[in-house]
Amino acid sequence: MTQISQGFILAAGRGKRMQHLTNDKPKPLVKVAGKCLIDYNVEHLIKAGIKDCVVNLCYKGEMIKEHLLKTYPQMNFIFSVEEEALETGGGIQNALPLMRNEPFFVINSDALWTDTDEHLLKAMAEAWNEQEHDMLLMLQPIESAFGCHANGDYLLNADNMPVRRRDAETMAPYLYGGVMICHPRIFTAEAGGCYSLVRIFDRLEKEHRLGAYIHKGQWFHVGDPHATEIAEKHFAEN
Repeated sequence: MTQISQGFILAAGRGKRMQHLTNDKPKPLVKVAGKCLIDYNVEHLIKAGIKDCVVNLCYKGEMIKEHLLKTYPQMNFIFSVEEEALETGGGIQNALPLMRNEPFFVINSDALWTDTDEHLLKAMAEAWNEQEHDMLLMLQPIESAFGCHANGDYLLNADNMPVRRRDAETMAPYLYGGVMICHPRIFTAEAGGCYSLVRIFDRLEKEHRLGAYIHKGQWFHVGDPHATEIAEKHFAEN
């Protein structure tokens, strides 16, 4: 397995669509089947052998920090505090001085998935090739995704490289599942500030440096109270 020894969990957002569920706590601490969303992420990293993890914080960030330090003393957490949320791209770029200059996992704090007989992060590390890719996206087939829109985000071209859907009419069979491996060199062309990773996705797609890994398990988008109920039911039963 390619040695990837760093993780990054995106945890700065408020999660406004969660409505009342985030009035008194940040979205990463919303519970599904008795466990905080961010705990699922951390435990996936632990299973992949990751001990070093950066977590960016903004809305009620001290609650996340306190929870992680108390729950996972075996992890080396570094916290990147944002006065105002910098979105996904800006949040990672802002934290790069705290990290080693080598590829790392990025996980959205609301990404919730089940593994099959393969462990997703280990499998992605196996598939990672920094000579071919600057970023490797976890793509989820829409038929095994729950709590999200029926149309996906990406198609695969003849070279099995991801191509983002850019109009409402196109049917895309895969969605981006909020998990990726990226090389820090992709940020050298960015000015910083507040911006979405989608900007980098599109640039790397044009440069043929964007890779994809198809997840074989199930995936749950915990984006609003209804989607949270769907995930709660599944994880409580399993």
